[in-house]
Amino acid sequence: MSKARQNFDEVAWDRNDEAWEKSQKRLLLKSTCRLVESLAEKVLGKRASLVSPIFFGGFNVLYRIHLEGDDSNVIVRLPCPDLVQFPEEKTLYEAATMAYLAQNTPIPVPSIFHHATSSDIGPAIILQHVKNTRDMSDALAIPDQDPEDTPVLNPNIDEGTLRRLYKNIGILLVQLSKPSFPRIGSLVEVAKGHYSVAGRPITQNMNNMIQLANIPKAVLPSANKTYESADDWYTALAEMHMAQLLFQHNDLVRSEDDCRNKYVARYLFHFLAKQGRLSSFGFVEDDWSAQSNSSKFTCSRPNRSDSFRLWCDDLRPANLLLSQEDDVVAAIDWEFAYVSPTQFSLDPPWWLLLEVPEMWSSGIDDWASIYDLRLKTWLLAMEEAECISTDKLPFKLSSYMRESWLSGRFWLNYASRKSWAFDAIYWKYLDERFFGPREANASEDQFWKTRVHLLGEEGRRNMDIVVQRKMDEAKERVLVDWDPSTAKELLHQILGGNEDLAI
Repeated sequence: MSKARQNFDEVAWDRNDEAWEKSQKRLLLKSTCRLVESLAEKVLGKRASLVSPIFFGGFNVLYRIHLEGDDSNVIVRLPCPDLVQFPEEKTLYEAATMAYLAQNTPIPVPSIFHHATSSDIGPAIILQHVKNTRDMSDALAIPDQDPEDTPVLNPNIDEGTLRRLYKNIGILLVQLSKPSFPRIGSLVEVAKGHYSVAGRPITQNMNNMIQLANIPKAVLPSANKTYESADDWYTALAEMHMAQLLFQHNDLVRSEDDCRNKYVARYLFHFLAKQGRLSSFGFVEDDWSAQSNSSKFTCSRPNRSDSFRLWCDDLRPANLLLSQEDDVVAAIDWEFAYVSPTQFSLDPPWWLLLEVPEMWSSGIDDWASIYDLRLKTWLLAMEEAECISTDKLPFKLSSYMRESWLSGRFWLNYASRKSWAFDAIYWKYLDERFFGPREANASEDQFWKTRVHLLGEEGRRNMDIVVQRKMDEAKERVLVDWDPSTAKELLHQILGGNEDLAI
């Protein structure tokens, strides 16, 4: 488990890349560009002309369009074919989220002039082109870093500069945390100017599961599914982690012991979610974890239902555009935004170092050590942001964030959202907090042996079934087209009832 991020399915990834290369060529065709211009002309009523170059982002294709007689430009934004797995829902939910934020918060978002789930060029959003000097990632990162490399926080950044930039982001997070909602899911415009939680959450992890691992859509949350409690959503996330293990055919499992490690971690995590324990972990109400016997925390758990906050998996410095004075002039790319458990909003941001912990070049322990240092600056900046705010939140974000890091709630929520980071984080930062110290001589490759007694008879029997399946699958590198009913039945069978766990 030396590598913190587990492998995607290389066969699925290659197939997807090949399809994306063909799509890119189509998106660059003059005929496609003319369709983009025609859509802008039809919607905005002015002659439109493309301004080169066309920009390909991680999830969107951007066509910059000049309108005759206007000083400013607009952006026609299309979901990347083959990369985006729910293009119609993504467009619908993202447009509703941006409109809601513009209407109900001071968060600067580009104005939306039009959105459609279908057109001659597919799902599309036409939005304001916001002039900016750079983005927040540019301001925070190592200067002149190779553009092919993932940005990393400049280790020599001036402390005052860092605190000022962090404070600007902190102000935005305070604003984002103010609206509350009665259910978990995606925002939908249900009537002109009125928004409701009426769509399923579409997460970045769900997109990865299909794009990079060929997980059957049938085992993901169903369309229009919303959730009434944090416990329900933690359970759904835990089910998706088990689905990743069951249905990623290639490159995830290295050996029988590796498979048992992955199975035991997922089975126990799912049990804790179903029991309603994950939502209380690290709060005053945590009376079940081994950690709670020795560490007492002061922050209370948010309401388990009817009070949830907006969250965006892709909200990070690269998506915050800055003015010459480094003020945030626009927060962009609200795909993978949904109403989530308030617990997510009470964690310090994962992006303080810009790079994710599971991909840190010096390892996840080094990431955590440096993060701990920068967190001190972040918390000071958050306290300043909270003092500036006129409308007070029902909780003090800086206090909750501080305790989240100390208690491990940060790692719990991060792992719940990230199937390919889950294993390293579970065994390194969560397992012993949940269940107490493991045997001192336990081998990392066989951590499962220290917890297998907790599974109960059904859980151990299902573990053997999964291990045999994964070993058989390793004999042939293929992609399986699962029957939806069969896939759902297998997932249900393997998760079982959990009734006989020794916890």
